[in-house]
Amino acid sequence: MFLTRAKTQADRLIAKRLEARGSWWFPYPFPFTHAVHTGVSYKAPWYSGMAQGEAISLFAQLSQLDGVCGEDRARYLAAADAAFASLQVADDGYPWAVNVDGAGYVWLQEYPGSEPGTGDYTYNGMVFAMFGLWDYYVATGSQDAAALYDGCATTIARYFPQLRNTKWASHYCQTHRIPAPSYHQHHINLLRQLHWQTGSPDFADHTDRLVDDYPASVTGTVQFAAGTHTLYRYDTAADGSWVESRADKVLETKSVTFSRATQAPASMRRRIQNRGIYYRISAGPYEGWWVGEAWPNSHLLGQYLTTLYRPTRTVTFPGGSVPVDTYKVATDGTATIRTVSFVNPSNAPTDRRAIVNGRPCFQITAGGLTGYWVPAVSVTVNSSGPTG
Repeated sequence: MFLTRAKTQADRLIAKRLEARGSWWFPYPFPFTHAVHTGVSYKAPWYSGMAQGEAISLFAQLSQLDGVCGEDRARYLAAADAAFASLQVADDGYPWAVNVDGAGYVWLQEYPGSEPGTGDYTYNGMVFAMFGLWDYYVATGSQDAAALYDGCATTIARYFPQLRNTKWASHYCQTHRIPAPSYHQHHINLLRQLHWQTGSPDFADHTDRLVDDYPASVTGTVQFAAGTHTLYRYDTAADGSWVESRADKVLETKSVTFSRATQAPASMRRRIQNRGIYYRISAGPYEGWWVGEAWPNSHLLGQYLTTLYRPTRTVTFPGGSVPVDTYKVATDGTATIRTVSFVNPSNAPTDRRAIVNGRPCFQITAGGLTGYWVPAVSVTVNSSGPTG
């Protein structure tokens, strides 16, 4: 059924193509004006680098499937060739989808402008288009596709500081730099995929930063240490989610004191605007109140928001016999602690990062610490830094 659908969509695209500038283009048949981003307004038909890349991906993948007959595989490969040619022409004619910015970085434009070099410089649309280059390279071995993919990956790494909006939702595009909460998780997923495709630890590092800036909501059990805790009520939607017009305004605070460690269920863990990470208590005398994430005083038990590293990364334990606590954590959050120290800095491979009992941690995959988690604050991890 799914193969039939894919072939039907591919045949529809081929039938509706525009042949121009020595390549195939696939029109959007409707007018479009972006509700928020000024300057993004099109009359039908219009063309997008993201659409071109996704069409390439569809054709290239179909050309490799044993379930597609040889004649159709050849036809889809020819369509991929013709579509890829659209990403080999510059912005000196119409339609266009590729340009080089003033700093010399190449872009695949989801929303090309009416003039050369203009556009929205949209991050997610560019990466989706890059996946078409990847699939085309896998199918054909095209060095031109590999070179363009490499250039685009360099661009995404270079402009990560502009994509990122520290401690809040990332920006949708380079031109407007408007935070886009609904796209933030897309950015996390796309950067994670770039890490897997390129093997670059920089993209893994970028993924980690975005996860911490504006994490996806999770539920669980909050562990409170004995002592005094400050609780908050914020101006949110009824379920605790963020509302732009309310901006998570503080409505009320109070202090509570527990004579011993206790627990409470949480319906949400999220970034509160202009503040830290908080948990929304969902039952008991403090239902609807929020408490800040502050290990070991208050933290959500267990492992969540896991990012797999493909390939593995390297964490470095400090030298100087500095003690470092590592943890094995059961599904209920119960932790077994092992303290280690090294005279000289010591490396270990890690295959994943997660929030474990309220702290970003790396899991060790070799040596005597295999299966243990080490807090990110206790080690360094390989990357070239935020700009790639």
